[in-house]
Amino acid sequence: MQVQLSGQQIEVTQALRDHVNSRLDRLTRLDDKILSLSIVLSVNKLQQRAEGTVNVSGASLHAEALEADMYVSIDVLFDKLVTQLRKHREKICDKHQRAVREERQFG
Repeated sequence: MQVQLSGQQIEVTQALRDHVNSRLDRLTRLDDKILSLSIVLSVNKLQQRAEGTVNVSGASLHAEALEADMYVSIDVLFDKLVTQLRKHREKICDKHQRAVREERQFG
């Protein structure tokens, strides 16, 4: 999996990189077939923004978080991405189970 971390009007420090890498484990536990993850950190006056895009096979999931603290915004971002990834995985599993069920009934 490729991880790209960049900053707009903010220097991405080693502490921020470590914080993102520690939260990355939550995504990889859900799906080990994640192709890439792109995170952009930005500052606008008093608002700290974290935007993330996860590319998985068949979909691209995007989320953003706006908080007063950068570490909190990263946490909220990963919470949103985990929720979206979990929902995407359930859709894929439901479609597969429906196809198998229909094949058993009619096939």
